[in-house]
Amino acid sequence: MTTLQFTQVDVFGNGPLTGNPLAVVHNAQGLSTEEMQAFAHWTNLSETTFLLPPTSEKADYRVRIFTPQEELPFAGHPTLGSAHAWLAAGGTPRHSGVVIQECGLGHVPIQISDDSLAFCAPPLTRSGAVDEDTLAQVRESLGLAARDVVGSNWVSNGPEWIGLLLHNAQAVLDLAPDFPGMGNLAVCVIGPYAKGSPERKAGVDYEVRAFVPGAGVDEDPVTGSANAGLACWLIPSGKLPSTYTVRQGTAVGSDGRLEVSCEHGQIWVGGKTRTILDGSAEL
Repeated sequence: MTTLQFTQVDVFGNGPLTGNPLAVVHNAQGLSTEEMQAFAHWTNLSETTFLLPPTSEKADYRVRIFTPQEELPFAGHPTLGSAHAWLAAGGTPRHSGVVIQECGLGHVPIQISDDSLAFCAPPLTRSGAVDEDTLAQVRESLGLAARDVVGSNWVSNGPEWIGLLLHNAQAVLDLAPDFPGMGNLAVCVIGPYAKGSPERKAGVDYEVRAFVPGAGVDEDPVTGSANAGLACWLIPSGKLPSTYTVRQGTAVGSDGRLEVSCEHGQIWVGGKTRTILDGSAEL
């Protein structure tokens, strides 16, 4: 047994315990892939991360990211939660105001502000139209007709996301997914709140839900990679503005907030991070 520093972080929460929890194991270079996967399965969170020394001179640390069933090359809330845990444990970035994370997808810059972090969305690894057979499976698993979908696209950035744009936020909230019917597909769905609605007046522009049953996570509470992928698709196409706020997690009892912006052609996804548990793990 090895005793390692352990942190559990709440990411993207609009208040205490309202975001997506992340388990972080520090100084994990002595663990095997099998041990990492076993611990991620045990935590039963959407993701668990393991901090390691960087292999690149440009990076501040390296991270490996696991769902309960598989390793991911990149994911959003684990990126911000890992950076938060690394900084809280005394990590000092090479460059003031920005952390450079090394992960399976490469280097990811993370901006540091007073009470939040924001990652630079990596380029899409797959984009473009979804073939009709796959799209039909997505629609059927969500109980949608073709007329209910404004647009669809591959928005993969590590996770193999399929993105859907619906007519309004209520249609997103009303979804009742058939997870066996969805199979191994990863699906994220976004819809706007109407101008003048209570949500818009409260500063929320869009509602998002994300489903990953094939990775052991039927519905993810708050999802940075999905929101990054949607932004990479919908901002350049003019369907979303350059700056907006997303609420996610409503359907599963969470209250996440993500701030999305496009600056000089780069898309940033940010939110608040908080340490909830800090101690050690016996692995």
